Formats: sequence, C-alpha cells, structure tokens
Amino acid sequence: MNLSQLHSGETGTISALVGDPEIRARMQSIGLRVGREIAVIRRSRFGGPLQVRIGTTDLLIRPQQAMQVILA
Repeated sequence: MNLSQLHSGETGTISALVGDPEIRARMQSIGLRVGREIAVIRRSRFGGPLQVRIGTTDLLIRPQQAMQVILA
C-alpha cells in the first residue's frame, strides 16, 4: 500500500521510499523517513495534493510523490 491509497483520517507507518534518488532525498529532508507515522488530513479535489501530518508538521504532497511512499 502507498500513501496515495489512504483516505482522509487514516494513518500508516512509512516502510520505504521508492523512485528517483533526488526525489527520495527531498522527501527525507522534509521529514518523510522510514519508521515515521504519517496521517492523511485532507485530500484535494480533482487529483490535487494531499495534506499529511508527520508528528506536529503538516505538509502538502503531490499525488505522484505520495505513490512513492510505501506504507507498512
């Protein structure tokens, strides 16, 4: 399962980041790391970004990047 498959209000634990190494490095730099719990706060309409929360930090992530975040 990946992050883009979660619905608003659901949570998961990051088990892997896949894809381009530059994008993985960028995601790690903003707090997306293996073992961290992530919650989907809100999904935008028409395929827009997802608002997610990691700890006390809220982020907006594009759906294409959310597909690269694998959850346990």
